[in-house]
Parts: sequence; C-alpha cells; structure tokens
Amino acid sequence: MREWNADSYHEVSTPQFDWGLVVLDRLSLEGHELVFDIGCGTGRLTEKLLERLPRGRVVGIDMSSNMLQVARDFLHPRFDRRIQFVMADAAALPMRPVADAIFSTATFHWVRDHPQLFRSLYAALKPGGRVVAQCGGGANIARLHHRAAALMRDPRFEPYFTSWQEPWEFSDAATTARRLEEAGFTEVRTGLVATPLVQPDAEAYQAFITTVICRPHLAHLPDPLLQDAFVRDLTELASNDDPPFELDYWRLNIEARRPTERRAG
Repeated sequence: MREWNADSYHEVSTPQFDWGLVVLDRLSLEGHELVFDIGCGTGRLTEKLLERLPRGRVVGIDMSSNMLQVARDFLHPRFDRRIQFVMADAAALPMRPVADAIFSTATFHWVRDHPQLFRSLYAALKPGGRVVAQCGGGANIARLHHRAAALMRDPRFEPYFTSWQEPWEFSDAATTARRLEEAGFTEVRTGLVATPLVQPDAEAYQAFITTVICRPHLAHLPDPLLQDAFVRDLTELASNDDPPFELDYWRLNIEARRPTERRAG
C-alpha cells in the first residue's frame, strides 16, 4: 500500500500541483530555512519550494520508495546538497526538533491517526516553527467512494474485499483544530474548501482514478482484468454525471505554529 506508480503520478498529478502552489504561497520564508516537505511525492512542488530557499535546505519525506527515486532523479541535478530525502512515516518522524517549517499537500489524509501525526509534526519543529498544509477533508470525493463501496459488494469483486479497511482520514476543520491544539500548537487555522475537478474525458478520468484514488482498491484485486473492470465501471458511472467526469474534491487547509519556548528566569 505504501508504493505508488510514481511515473504515472508525475504525469497526472497536475491538480494536486496547482492546489499545492496556492498552499506554498501561504508559507512565508526568508530563504535560509530548513523545511520538511511531508509527502513530497515526485518532487514537483518540492522544486518550487527549493526555488524559494536559495540559502536553505529541504528534506523530502515520503513512504514510497518509487516516489522518492523519481524525486531524486528530478531534483538532484539542479539542487544537489540542498535537497535530502528520507523514507519515513509522517506520524513517526525520526528527526526532532530541527525544522523551521513543515509543508505538506495531498498527504495528511493518508495518515489514519491524526492526533499522533500532529504530535510527530510538533516534535520535529523548532520552537516557533510553522506547519502549512492541505489535505483531503470533509466529504472529499464522497461520490466516488460511495460508488466504489457499492462495487466492492458486487459478486465479481466482493471475495477480494473481506479484509478491506479504509486507508483515509478525511477530518473536518473543527476536529482538526482541536487535535492540533491538543498536540501543543497555537495560532491554529483550519478550513474546508470545495475544489471540484472535472477530467476532460473518460481516458483521463480512468488514468487519474487508477493512479491517485483507487490504488487501495486495486491492491486488493490480484487479476489485472478485474482491476480494469473495477475502474471501467466507475468511469462509466461518472460519464453520466452532470458535468461528466467530475470529482467532488474538498480540501482541508491547515496552519499552526509550535510556540516559542520561554527561557528559564
């Protein structure tokens, strides 16, 4: 489950890239900081982050070795020692407290234990350090998830999903704010925003959901023909939507700071 088709993701993840650019604009930097990019993926947004840190460094963190290898190939020729990569679970970061800031997009919803995630981020930040992030939240792509749940009960697919557990945590803004505060963060701001995405045609929709959304479902199906049938059925249902091939995305924006520690005396 931790591995992705990184080459395909690099090609189809333009929506995540575009959303991420908006989030990156909210991260104020002086240019010398050490920033953790949590869920760096193939490095498309990491490149833009590095461009804002001419005297700084980035640690790209991801659970997928495929993603990290593509990111290395993409970024090392240009940025060399200013970029490092670590394979790690965001909820158990091995570095603490060293980061001036943490940046993340399209990742936190893949971590089921958000209270532990926020404790891990807090521990990795220097006092005064900020988290600026965005992930799926609320009713994120609920229509597709409901359709996939119905398909998993179809006799063709049901035997393969007896051990199915949803791998996502789509939290709401209020719960996320409370969890951040419980982890010790201050200056907490959270909010949900609707960001519907329409794919141009059936081929693009099918490629996108295969790589980005339905990876956990397809991992339960051992036969490529069954995988194709599962995605094809979802694509056919989406073709009758208004507008066709729309994905009802909701993004959860997150900003918080680790308080500056008071000196004794």
